[in-house]
Amino acid sequence: MFIDPNDFQGSDIEKINAAVEFSRSNGGIVRIPQRKADEISSRNYWKIDSAILLPENTTVILANCRIKLSDNCRDNFFRSANCGAGIKEVKEISSIHITGVGTAVLEGADIPRATGDSGKTLGECTFGTDAGKEGEEQKGDWREIGILFAKVSDFSISNISIVNSHCWAISLEYCHHGKVRDVNFQSRGKRFIDGKDVPNLNQDGLDLRRGCHHIIIENITGSTGDDLIALTGLAAPVRDAGKLGSTAICGGTGIPELEEIAYITIRNVMGHCAGGHHIVRFLNNEGVKMHHIILDGLIDTSSGSCRDYAAVRIGDSRWGLVPFGNTSSFQISHIQSRGKAAILISGTLSESTISDVINWNPDTVPVTVSPDGGIRNVVVENARTYTEE
Repeated sequence: MFIDPNDFQGSDIEKINAAVEFSRSNGGIVRIPQRKADEISSRNYWKIDSAILLPENTTVILANCRIKLSDNCRDNFFRSANCGAGIKEVKEISSIHITGVGTAVLEGADIPRATGDSGKTLGECTFGTDAGKEGEEQKGDWREIGILFAKVSDFSISNISIVNSHCWAISLEYCHHGKVRDVNFQSRGKRFIDGKDVPNLNQDGLDLRRGCHHIIIENITGSTGDDLIALTGLAAPVRDAGKLGSTAICGGTGIPELEEIAYITIRNVMGHCAGGHHIVRFLNNEGVKMHHIILDGLIDTSSGSCRDYAAVRIGDSRWGLVPFGNTSSFQISHIQSRGKAAILISGTLSESTISDVINWNPDTVPVTVSPDGGIRNVVVENARTYTEE
């Protein structure tokens, strides 16, 4: 039996969350179709003021529907229900699935209250109507993320489009044994508001953060204002979860083995970064190992003067140069790039292979090792540069 939010009362978010709650004792499947007109509005799309919360053993089917954040919303589209403001300890949960059928679209607010990550000040670096308001966080945080899962296993996100995200479109923290596939991103690092472009920073597509492992990512398309896909393992202190003012909802564990990003497979990426950053980025610093990574198939769709800084970037000395062995066991293959660099190694990489790289930028080479980077036991095969006619 499918549970339909249209059968419940209240605002749009109240209807959807009531349907999710009801489903917990009725099969755990919620089907969200187009919104039906009611006494509140004749809209056929959903407009939500806060996050849709997903407990374990929940499947949400987005059936040819559009869910849009309201201008009053400073929250996620979806968040695993085990985390949130004031929840100091995030407990492990499992079996959460978001599946689109037909055309399923998640869209940011027309005039967002906040955008960007916790390093960006509203009104100075990035747009937000909360800028200067007393009592409101003046930097972005985890509430600006589109879909946020923390400590979730056996999960999937598939067949959806995310348009004009306020920060990272999807972020996973300490998640494992899951799949993200057939996801399209549409953002450009800017928003057109009141007749002009304003900055909307940190519009990554999909971010895997500390503690993620055994995840398959495939068929990722579109454009983003920042990295299209980023695996980001940056060491963090142990702290309570649920604090505002941080882009990460969880603190560090203090246990190195639990911080690792490992056993990740990425296949069939076709897109670019409209903001000139990276298509796929691998970034870790000392204290967080990243290993057993496969990237197979990337096509850079950028054109004209819009060139990515790199199609694939590994490491970044600005975050600290990690010892050899901390970033290892990568297999990178079948890459086509128009970027300022095709494969850029600006950290350390060891015991890995890079093969079948086509570089369409004659001003660079297929694999670049920056002066502050380094490689050990890395085999490069069939990497070539061509000039487009």
